Amino acid sequence: MTPQTAPDPQDERPRCRDAQGGAALRIGIICHPTYGGSGVVASELALTLAARGHCVHLFSYSVPPRLARSPGPVQMHVAQGIPYPLFQSTPHDLAIVSSILNLHRGEGLDILHAHYTIPHAVSAYLARAAAFFDPGHRAPRMVTTLHGTDITIVGNDPSYAPLTQFVLQQSDAVTSVSEDLARRTRENFCLGYGAPCAIDVIPNFVDTELFHPRAAGGATHEVPSAVHVSNFRPVKRVAWLLRAFELATRGTNARLTLVGDGPDQNACRNLARELGLGERVLFLGERDALPELLAPADVFVLASSEESFGLSALEAMSCGTPVVATNVGGVSEVVDDGVSGLLAPMDDLAGFAARLKELLFDRKRAQSMGATARAIAETRFARGTVVARYEALYRRLLERERVVNKA
Repeated sequence: MTPQTAPDPQDERPRCRDAQGGAALRIGIICHPTYGGSGVVASELALTLAARGHCVHLFSYSVPPRLARSPGPVQMHVAQGIPYPLFQSTPHDLAIVSSILNLHRGEGLDILHAHYTIPHAVSAYLARAAAFFDPGHRAPRMVTTLHGTDITIVGNDPSYAPLTQFVLQQSDAVTSVSEDLARRTRENFCLGYGAPCAIDVIPNFVDTELFHPRAAGGATHEVPSAVHVSNFRPVKRVAWLLRAFELATRGTNARLTLVGDGPDQNACRNLARELGLGERVLFLGERDALPELLAPADVFVLASSEESFGLSALEAMSCGTPVVATNVGGVSEVVDDGVSGLLAPMDDLAGFAARLKELLFDRKRAQSMGATARAIAETRFARGTVVARYEALYRRLLERERVVNKA
């Protein structure tokens, strides 16, 4: 249990206006400034909460791309720390703690929401612990959202596992983007340790107005086309995907567009040449115009060996593009096999290629599945619906605090 403080005797903070009619909240969000899922979801959550009338502050060591190109009223705090010869790298995570404390001392925060456990939940814990000694404002409630590799790879490494377990135990609430990730978290960090296992599963969401079939602008591909978006890390298995694509499209003029950049891109370029794919594979690098690239494609492909959710697949579905993916992690919670796309076992190259071939060269079926995928995105994963669940969680934590203080 975390210590409690008495309510502010006089809270003279400037008020935000909640567009939904409730009391507006002051929310701090910590995230990585990346194109990856955690940075995207945290940025979109911040923008949506601000649009709903809350006072939202985002903390990172750089401006996340999704926030940088938005006019939304999120207040950005870039904390990089100071370069000093003693440090091998600038300790931006500690600089973020100080940035949070400066804001809290001046205005106060109700909620501190960390996306990705290491280092952000640690930063949130330190900031909250220090805030308990601030007589001016109540300490914020701490929420940690698990995104995947912060549990399965980084957090599970012996270098960080004990610390990961500690900050999960100390969080006022823990959320996970999928049931699969929640299960794995309980197995790795709760069994036998006495740590609390209350994990709220709140899925990732998509802006269905931005990621919309109309983003194609009437454009279509004359030849069968597939698209893939990722950070080209080993876990995304882009090289494996290239081999599956070659097998599925041998002797055809089908094309594959690869969006994103990362450590495996050069090797994948070389492999594409070795496989004789030539101009049939296009490497675009990082792009902001994702809806315009996803919407005209016949199929979106994802070949990961590990995927806690599959945000890029959801964005494609919202654009009306069906998905062919490996059935790993939480992907099956996003893509309904045979309904909004087709799934294959992780190491079944021939099976994956067969499913890709099946959908890529049957445009009528692909369009039908794409329409269903769009409907699922609108109903199950719409931004407003999911963000409302985070709001409800925040309010439950604050109400719980008031009840404890009254007692």
